[in-house]
Amino acid sequence: MDYLKAVIKETLRLHTPIPLLVPRESTQHVKLMGYDIPAGTRVMVNAWAIARDPSLWNQPEEFQPERFLNSTIDFRGFNFELIPFGAGRRGCPGTTFAVAVNELAKLVHKFDFALPDGIEPKDLDKSESTGLTIHRKNPLFAVAIPHSG
Repeated sequence: MDYLKAVIKETLRLHTPIPLLVPRESTQHVKLMGYDIPAGTRVMVNAWAIARDPSLWNQPEEFQPERFLNSTIDFRGFNFELIPFGAGRRGCPGTTFAVAVNELAKLVHKFDFALPDGIEPKDLDKSESTGLTIHRKNPLFAVAIPHSG
């Protein structure tokens, strides 16, 4: 189950549901990383770029769930290198739902999964569709086979 949770985190890192988080407005003047941000400035956080930043992630374009196996990094908004649902009191209310779905994933250990009709993993179309949220351009189909052991 730890590996499944790592796969979910890595999937959220590489395929952030909302690449540009909901815009915020600064309430006071701040200096951040050498930039002056006046009060009242609209700030947009690029969660997609953060999740693929090579200064934060080793081989950021590679799908490596193992990076989360011995890590306390979580997607609930406390670790700013992984914020697919935003952070703070105005983070996405859907985070609670995502955590619940993560817990439902415990049922997965009762099944083996395969691709239909002999499709190989290398043949999977990983194209994404653009819009307000990011989603697969073409659906992914998997065959669930009850685990025999």
